[in-house]
Amino acid sequence: MSATRAEVCVTACAEAFRGDGEILAAGIGGAITVLGARLARLTFEPDLLTHDGVCLLTGDVPALGEAPEEIEGWLPFREHLWLVLNGRRHVMLGASQIDRFGNTNISCIGDWTRPKAQLLGVRGAPGNTRCDTTSYWIPRHSPRVFVETVDMVSGIGYDRGAHEIRVVVTDLAVLDFATPDRRMRLRSVHPGVTVDQVTAATGFELVVPPYVGTTRVPDVEELRIIREVLDPNGLREREVPDGARR
Repeated sequence: MSATRAEVCVTACAEAFRGDGEILAAGIGGAITVLGARLARLTFEPDLLTHDGVCLLTGDVPALGEAPEEIEGWLPFREHLWLVLNGRRHVMLGASQIDRFGNTNISCIGDWTRPKAQLLGVRGAPGNTRCDTTSYWIPRHSPRVFVETVDMVSGIGYDRGAHEIRVVVTDLAVLDFATPDRRMRLRSVHPGVTVDQVTAATGFELVVPPYVGTTRVPDVEELRIIREVLDPNGLREREVPDGARR
């Protein structure tokens, strides 16, 4: 079975949680991030804690849009905050803008005193990025998102003391900050994508190593889980809609 670009992205998001063990895996940047966390739990990270998006820890791993059949525990907001403040969560967020050090903006576009567009506000981004491992999912890799300077810092980057920004997964590539000065580096390109396509879609100079690998595709069992167990209605393809086989 060949995989779609969306399925490659789900697998890349799942890989972000590899090695985390028994912590709360929170994918809140879209359907792809939720699928990534759940795929990781059903395959190589069985100790991950997953939740229903509100206040219940799930004993089983339901399909998107369905309620869990087994409840593992109650996670009221105060307990959720305890996990965040004590570094017991890995969250995968979205971002409207991100810069070379991983500073992100989900608050406004333009001058914050008179913005062109008002977005979500900073929400929990400051605490997440200061206290916990954070990754990002960007469904449209473009210079409008990957910018020289974010218009407002909602989530802090490495130049401002971020705890750990593990990876940035986009519809084109996987990026990280494994450089001496913690600048963003191109780790891999998705099948069918070139390095030049990624650099052209980035509004600052990426660190590009001499060899850039290809993002791994899901294996047969992972594809079965994605298609038959986690997302039988194909919601992932709406988020990365090209549907091209890779």
